[in-house]
Formats: sequence, C-alpha cells, structure tokens
Amino acid sequence: MKKSLLFCLSLIVLTAFYPVEDEPYLPEYKPVIVTRDVLESSIAYQQPRELEKPGRIYIKDDYIFINEKYKGVHVINNADSANPQKIGFIRIPGCLNMAIKKNTMYADNSVDLVAIDISDPENLSVVSREKNVFPEPVVPNDGFIPYEYEQYNRPKDTYIIDFIKQ
Repeated sequence: MKKSLLFCLSLIVLTAFYPVEDEPYLPEYKPVIVTRDVLESSIAYQQPRELEKPGRIYIKDDYIFINEKYKGVHVINNADSANPQKIGFIRIPGCLNMAIKKNTMYADNSVDLVAIDISDPENLSVVSREKNVFPEPVVPNDGFIPYEYEQYNRPKDTYIIDFIKQ
C-alpha cells in the first residue's frame, strides 16, 4: 500500500514539472501593408461614407471633422447645426490623429506627418509631408506588431496603414 501511494505521489510530482507545449500564437488582426509610393499618393477627397470606427472630432468654422481610425477624416457641413450634412471623406490611410490650424489639417498618414490645405475641402491638396515622424501603428487590441510583419521581416519601404480582423 505504501509503495503504491509513493509511486502515485512520484508520478504526480514528475508530471507537474513536465513541459507543456504552448499553443501557437494566432494574431487576431493582420496588418495591411503598402509601399512608400502608394502611401504618398493615397490622400484624396471622396464621397461621404458611414462612420464605422470614429475617433477624434475637430470643429472648424462651419465644418465638423471626424477621424475614421486608420481610414481618414469625415467632413460634415454644420452651417445648419439642426441639420448637419455629410459632404465628403478625406482618405488618409493610417490616420489616427489630426489637428487643424487656420486652413491646414495636420494628420498622420501611417508614419508620416502630412499638412493638407482644407480651405476648399473638395479641392484639397497636400502642402507638405514629413517622412517617418511617427512609429508604425500597432495592432488595436494587442499593442504590438506580430513578428512576421515587423519592418525587418518585410520588403524595404513598406508601411502598415490598417489592420483586418481575421
């Protein structure tokens, strides 16, 4: 009896220290990656769209600007505050933040800081671009970039602009 009890206790102790394989990490999001050329030619004025992942809000004169995380900025005419009208969308891939001073919108275009003349929102123009000012966007829930998508594991001059939930 004592031998069988000792044997059972030995098995329990041995299995407690037996290494268990970790489950492989499966990222919840996959990054959307573009080249430098695509990033720099991506800013454009488009037709209005529905809000999906709204971020920061900025009010300037008769306009409301609402950030759409990773996509760009909604433009709303608020001249009649009882009846605001969606008038357009400024596509700025990788955009999470923006600020406006006078007639210039400053926004992040992934890793770049861009200045956009919005004096006539329907005919906007990029007036300057400071390259590689910001760190790349990170996965929304995890706060990091999966190993296989780190900068040193993908082609040179490619940048993350968004994340797709898998």
